Amino acid sequence: MLPVRAKRLSEDRFFCLLDTFVLIRLHCFDRVTLNRNDGGALQTRQKETMGIPIAQVDAFTDQPFSGNPAAVCLLDRPKEAGWMQQVAREMNLSETAFLLREGETFHLRWFTPTIEVDLCGHATLAAAHMLWEWGVLEPSAQARFQTKSGLLSAEKKGEWIELDFPAEPPTEAPALPALQTALGITPKYIGQNRFDYLIEVESEAKLREIKPDFALLATVPCRGVIVTSRSDSDRFDFVSRAFAPRAGINEDPVTGSAHCGLGPFWGERLGKNAFLAYQASARGGVIRVRLAGDRVQLGGKAVTIFQGTLHL
Repeated sequence: MLPVRAKRLSEDRFFCLLDTFVLIRLHCFDRVTLNRNDGGALQTRQKETMGIPIAQVDAFTDQPFSGNPAAVCLLDRPKEAGWMQQVAREMNLSETAFLLREGETFHLRWFTPTIEVDLCGHATLAAAHMLWEWGVLEPSAQARFQTKSGLLSAEKKGEWIELDFPAEPPTEAPALPALQTALGITPKYIGQNRFDYLIEVESEAKLREIKPDFALLATVPCRGVIVTSRSDSDRFDFVSRAFAPRAGINEDPVTGSAHCGLGPFWGERLGKNAFLAYQASARGGVIRVRLAGDRVQLGGKAVTIFQGTLHL
């Protein structure tokens, strides 16, 4: 038999342990929530704290801190558009891509910090890159995406990733005073496709000198404005810059989808169907462009900058 003092200490220890056990049970119970959107099934917040994989990738470059950065988020269940827009605003990059597996393909959506867009090249390249990096797909497997612009695909070609996108050839468009004033240029050509205005200027020097009035440019009714010229370098066929203040991006560092229009445009002028292009933003980026009927093959490299998890 325990002495009275020892017995009291033992009882105190027992009740202390009991209190701790109760607190743990209450804490665990508090982590359980009823999700009526899933037929009343119980889900645990603890499962959610495992996190949603997210990464930042520099696309259309093989050097960190150049090309165009995009965030890639791999979902395990559908999310509301408002939630995705909030994540994109938090990431504050030109695009955040959201992937959700659907059988043999992935549903893919793209958000700028302010709006959802119908087509994005660099974030698609980044998304494909991360599916291979995460081991979701084998390196030899094709990545297939269901998007607002139809079925898109990506394949690894050595160090390059090649995207299969729709061609978006521009048609000649009338001059817009606000457009020319905002850019401070006299265009050689003005065209338009379903997304953007495409403007040719006389030289790469003129293109690099452009300092847009972004407030005025944001009044032009289009996704963005692409300015292009022949390249001064023997390495590249043409150069470009892309401005999209209406979509929340004053100047996009490298715009894959712009080359869906630039490819057909320069194909007519140069009489060829394969190009190496350079986007002359501050970060800069390199895009391989190949015309294939009503499709455009866009090639680029990608660099993973960081990976993490969203605890939301």
